Amino acid sequence: MANPTNGGQHADQAAMPQLNVLAQYVKDFSFENPNAPRSLQPSNQQPQINIQINVNATPLQQSDFEIDLKIEGKAEIGSTLLFAFDLVYGGVFRIQNVPQDSIHPVLMIECPRLLFPFAREIIASAVRNGGFPPLYIDPVDFVGLYRQKLAEQAAAQQQPS
Repeated sequence: MANPTNGGQHADQAAMPQLNVLAQYVKDFSFENPNAPRSLQPSNQQPQINIQINVNATPLQQSDFEIDLKIEGKAEIGSTLLFAFDLVYGGVFRIQNVPQDSIHPVLMIECPRLLFPFAREIIASAVRNGGFPPLYIDPVDFVGLYRQKLAEQAAAQQQPS
């Protein structure tokens, strides 16, 4: 028989940490192919690809947060720009029963980890639709990115004004 105190869930299940995706969406996106059709001609040189990734979290309500995964990139051969893109892929997440000191790592590591495959596919499709082979960005180490940002913040706080 179901436990009537919690809609059929056991009391210990109700207190388990939860991370729910309430929505995900393209917030901003641009793709540039400024030198087409010249940039689409075969080349013996491999393009230099540069990609930057940032994560931002914005509280919406007590347990709801918006996460923006920003991915910027460009491909060049020498000084010739082949293509450039800028994507902000967002998600709204609900976090419940997570200790306060663990919320920030969940927001900055787990939430973007859930968004990344969708953002990666949008970029790959845009690059392919721009006339190039699809660009499949390697998986991102969001733990390493989080630690790097913490180290940068700590170093900035130690700098004299």
